[in-house]
Amino acid sequence: MKPLTPEERRVIVEKGTERPFSGAYYDFNEEGLYRCRQCGAPLYRSQDKFDAGCGWPSFDDELPGAVRRQRDADGRRTEIVCAACGGHLGHVFEGEGLTPKNTRHCVNSVSLSFEKGASEPLAAVPRLKTDTAFFAGGCFWGVEHLLAKEKGVVNVTAGYIGGKTENPTYEAVCSQRTGHAEAVEVVFDPAKISYESLAKLFFEIHDPTQADGQGPDIGDQYRSEIFYTSPEQKQIAERLIAELRAKGYEVVTQVTPAGKFWPAEQYHQDYYERKGTQPYCHRYTKRF
Repeated sequence: MKPLTPEERRVIVEKGTERPFSGAYYDFNEEGLYRCRQCGAPLYRSQDKFDAGCGWPSFDDELPGAVRRQRDADGRRTEIVCAACGGHLGHVFEGEGLTPKNTRHCVNSVSLSFEKGASEPLAAVPRLKTDTAFFAGGCFWGVEHLLAKEKGVVNVTAGYIGGKTENPTYEAVCSQRTGHAEAVEVVFDPAKISYESLAKLFFEIHDPTQADGQGPDIGDQYRSEIFYTSPEQKQIAERLIAELRAKGYEVVTQVTPAGKFWPAEQYHQDYYERKGTQPYCHRYTKRF
């Protein structure tokens, strides 16, 4: 696929929204297959497209396993992203009665590419195979900023994990009553960067010997913790901790099964990228 344009990056990576009625695929009725603009994964068939009059392309169904739903940063809507690469597509709404399926995927045109004439996903564009990692190490702004720079990282989202409260907000997490940690979800291409490389970098961009805090940020929500999604990730994390302890580091990082990850509010996403500044409590220190 071609590199993303600034507008495509604003929508797909930074989770923006194109202007209504402006997209190439809004008033568009050709038969074919809609793919993810970022990675090429097949997402929607033209047979499932309909005119909802909302100003964006609308679909009442997706290809099996192609789209992932998650809570939007505004806390109200349900965001839809490409299941293969995590690229932002738009939002999904149910119960509107617009089609018999009673579902509307409201998708940004710039998140899509179109394959004319195709009705089912073929092997023409290989689907990007990604994996996901979750790391907590102090304020999520700095962890997000530094991990997102690595080649092979597809997307990094700041959010909350490890707590007991549904739909946590930043204020609730900071109250230390929800049990959540500020964390990041890292979607990466294992063909370009390994989980071990990411985990090593995680240990080198924060202080894994500081309990319940990072730099001047103190509190349980700033704890050092790895949330694993597979036995392999757990094994790697525990081995790296053992290596650091053998080097004399008194590592306090916890290793925990990953639970529900809640994306943080939109103003927390790409914080340092938007501000044009550098992290104040995260810096690289070689440890391996």
